[in-house]
Amino acid sequence: MSPADTVHFRHNQAILVAAVIAFIGALPLASARWYLAPVLLVPLAVGVWAWRAGTDADRSGLRLRALTGQRRIAWPQIVELAGDDRGRAVARLDDGQVAVLPAVRTTDLPRLVAASGRPLSGTDR
Repeated sequence: MSPADTVHFRHNQAILVAAVIAFIGALPLASARWYLAPVLLVPLAVGVWAWRAGTDADRSGLRLRALTGQRRIAWPQIVELAGDDRGRAVARLDDGQVAVLPAVRTTDLPRLVAASGRPLSGTDR
């Protein structure tokens, strides 16, 4: 499987730009007193999250990436892909758990299913 067969879903990169601006804006505050230096960690954490977090889909399954970790879900474990009230995509798993798919919107579900290489079931159009 080549990396070209993987579909990546990421958050808007404007979040990363905002984190860089916030980091630069926090520099004068953080350099004023030594105990204010941890203020820089907040925009830094937001920037790393914006760069890293998201969902990768390929023929073998989904990889959900967060700030510090990741979770792999194989397609056979997924019972249903649906949207929630906030427009986010969720995966209902065979063990009853519900996994929110980072950076995937309800409108992205057809592209997510296409990455699996399997046809849509139930609502084929």
